Amino acid sequence: MAARNTARKRAFQILFEADQRGASVLTVLADWVRHSRTDSRQPPVTEYTMELVEGYAQYADRIEDLIRTYSVDWEIDRMPVVDRNILRLGAYELIWVDGTPDAVVIDEAVQLAKEFSTDDSPSFVNGLLARFKDLKPNLRRAQ
Repeated sequence: MAARNTARKRAFQILFEADQRGASVLTVLADWVRHSRTDSRQPPVTEYTMELVEGYAQYADRIEDLIRTYSVDWEIDRMPVVDRNILRLGAYELIWVDGTPDAVVIDEAVQLAKEFSTDDSPSFVNGLLARFKDLKPNLRRAQ
């Protein structure tokens, strides 16, 4: 499971970088893949990392709408950049990836928030993703 944890962390870093640069996540993913193939100092981009980033890109507009709709008292543009991207990744994996238990997706997202964000972020991420988990059947249908 450590490989998936690493893949999630790299996917989060790609989403974060794209957000910071104002670039497409697919462009940043391509940059990461190219660098990992040409520079041995760069970490590899695994298949699961690519799957997560490409999956997010496919549903990005829907995910943005969900975060805007269900994040109480937080506008997506005012959220910490780290939290916003953890939520994007977590929402994609929670709602559209069937191979990982929901509790694992939420726990991994909370761990990313603990590692990279503010003291209040883990509970915020946990709460919003738990809400998505509860609404998951309807969220998937309403695409």
